[in-house]
Amino acid sequence: MISDDSIVALSSGRLPAGVAVLRISGPRTRFVVETIAGGMVKERSAVLRRFMAADRTLVDTGLVFFFPAPASFTGEDVAEFHVHGGRAVVARMLEIIAGFEGVRHAEPGEFTRRAFLNGKVDLVETEALADLVNAETEAQRRFAVQNAEGAQSALYLGWRRRLIHARAMIEAEIDFADEDDVPGSVSDTVWSDVRSMISEIDRHIAGFHAAEIIRDGFEVVILGAPNAGKSSLFNALARRDAAIVTDEPGTTRDLLEVVLDLGGLRVMLTDTAGLREAPGKVEKIGIEKARSKADRADLLLLLEDILSPREIGTIPDKVPLLRVGTKLDLVTHEPVGNAPDRYDLVISVLDGTGVEALLAEIGRRAADAAGNVGDVLPSRLRHVELLRDANRHLLLATDDQDAGQELRAEELRLAADRLGRIVGAIDVEDMLDVIFGQFCIGK
Repeated sequence: MISDDSIVALSSGRLPAGVAVLRISGPRTRFVVETIAGGMVKERSAVLRRFMAADRTLVDTGLVFFFPAPASFTGEDVAEFHVHGGRAVVARMLEIIAGFEGVRHAEPGEFTRRAFLNGKVDLVETEALADLVNAETEAQRRFAVQNAEGAQSALYLGWRRRLIHARAMIEAEIDFADEDDVPGSVSDTVWSDVRSMISEIDRHIAGFHAAEIIRDGFEVVILGAPNAGKSSLFNALARRDAAIVTDEPGTTRDLLEVVLDLGGLRVMLTDTAGLREAPGKVEKIGIEKARSKADRADLLLLLEDILSPREIGTIPDKVPLLRVGTKLDLVTHEPVGNAPDRYDLVISVLDGTGVEALLAEIGRRAADAAGNVGDVLPSRLRHVELLRDANRHLLLATDDQDAGQELRAEELRLAADRLGRIVGAIDVEDMLDVIFGQFCIGK
């Protein structure tokens, strides 16, 4: 339900800043603008005004925009005050605006929630806006923009329309089977299309891991025995001293993480404790964390000292692995002649040999795992769960041919219901607080 209150918030970035944007939405917006800006302003235009407090003292001079309902982001009257981005200026402006009767500070995501409730965006587009605000890499930005523009919603609504049509055809056949003007059975055509849709949805669900990599990052975990050069490589790839490097075995006790941007993709690189037998109590906990992290990785870098290779025990066999020989600079004779057979890459962090090649290979693996960023993929686990539920109902409808047409048509309705829940085409009140709670205040 939409509140009768007007809401206000800082909608720009961290203060202090060159410019701060204060946004207000709701029925009191026009009155607030007229009062603070000394009269109404031209719609959808930047207007320079002096912003005054109730006692007519000057607060600041800046730009004001007014967007009348319903052609605004929220579907309500919306205004933006562009002021100087000092903390005192912003605090005073917020104090004045929130001091008007019927105006209050916005809750997290409340502007976007009002946009949804007023039909300006659907739930999938809403989630994409959150992704766009949080995007750190080019791939994340492109993925979010595509979904914010409605590509994902169009796919789900297209499936839903096909199911509604299929159900209508089945029910028409039930109701008018004895009529002369009803053509032969449409069941074969309908059920053939439903089976095709099941395959389409399955392929779409299979793309969820690629979407996770785009949104959350490609997980790379560095493994190896103590003093295999893990922390040195970690620092080299992070381009800073993020991990302590010493000759003492077992220096790294906990997981260390750094985020890389490789070819526009977010790559999470994790340094781990050296894997060995009979460690100390604290080191043992670090080793357990390392093995647990390795089980969930997208790629493992198994580092091994070329001159002193040591076994590290069991390695997850379901996770892609790159074997990397380290300390190439210490090799003074020919032994590396066998390295291509034992290792995928050989490197020296000291002189940089092979490090860029390793970085390029990680980027290539990440790009392969992410696939084509332009593909329409399920961007939330919520979508996947509802899609699986929809397919479960479709399988019941197609496989149970002994059931009556009425029962099979009901399964089609339930599947369409699940697709509708993804985009918010039906009642989804129980999900709204969770979805909009991920937004920052002012969005």
